[in-house]
Amino acid sequence: MRAPARACGPVRDNGRVTSATRQPETPAATVRPRLIATDLDGTLLRDDKSVSPRTVAALAAAEEAGIEVFFVTGRPARWMDVVSDHVHGHGLAICGNGAAVVDLHGGPGAHRFVKVRELARENALDAVRLLREAAPDTAYAVEQTYGFHQEPAYPKMHLEVPDAFASAEELLAPDGPAAAEPVLKILAFHPELDPDAFLTLARLAIGDRANVTRSSPSALLEISGPGVSKASTLALCCAERGISHEEVVAFGDMPNDVEMLTWAGQSYAMGNAHPDAIAAASGRTVANNEDGVAVVIERMLAEHA
Repeated sequence: MRAPARACGPVRDNGRVTSATRQPETPAATVRPRLIATDLDGTLLRDDKSVSPRTVAALAAAEEAGIEVFFVTGRPARWMDVVSDHVHGHGLAICGNGAAVVDLHGGPGAHRFVKVRELARENALDAVRLLREAAPDTAYAVEQTYGFHQEPAYPKMHLEVPDAFASAEELLAPDGPAAAEPVLKILAFHPELDPDAFLTLARLAIGDRANVTRSSPSALLEISGPGVSKASTLALCCAERGISHEEVVAFGDMPNDVEMLTWAGQSYAMGNAHPDAIAAASGRTVANNEDGVAVVIERMLAEHA
């Protein structure tokens, strides 16, 4: 029987790709991997949001070999049903770009928050104010542990119904509709700007008041607490386990994966990856629709058999 999933320790602070027939482009690992950290959308999941049988088998084989698997995603916990059937022994996921560590063992609707790295309301309000000045047509939404609230102008991008409609300032007020739960991140959408240009503009405007990234093909930004990223939360969880960054293999495809791809000892950008992810990774694999994560895991297990 597998050991139960371990919680993270206390948080002290807030180009060219391979073809479908070639092996991943990276030197063979000299350190035996102990943990696989994989993004979901555009990485582990196919475009239809399914997990292929080959990928399911590869993840199971990795865990049978004693390698932990972490799903590390920008998704909120309530959207983790796509992988809840594939958690195997580990059961932990890093959600909200590092803002939460979630135990998935309870299944959809019964996830338990192991760790929350919230965005302080003062920082959130500062970020909204600064970005309103830099990009006045931006619309905002507030993502919490369980709740989701938005401004009326924020587009309906998902199948869920927001808990409340109000301005971001009202939503973030101490007595506002979002007062009962921690804020994990702010979503900021612009109807006209180029996605990468919007990201650059927001980072310059907001500075160190918050961490700004993106994972959507549209001009949709994700704003988290200062220092909160997939990489920083993954590093905390690995330190709790005595796992060094050299023993981590990471997979990703978008700007919100850049820090994690840079931090991990081995990292792979998908064949469909954003140029920033390709530049950050130490290797490249085939696209998500070609089971690029499974391709690497299969080779890795063969090398360390």
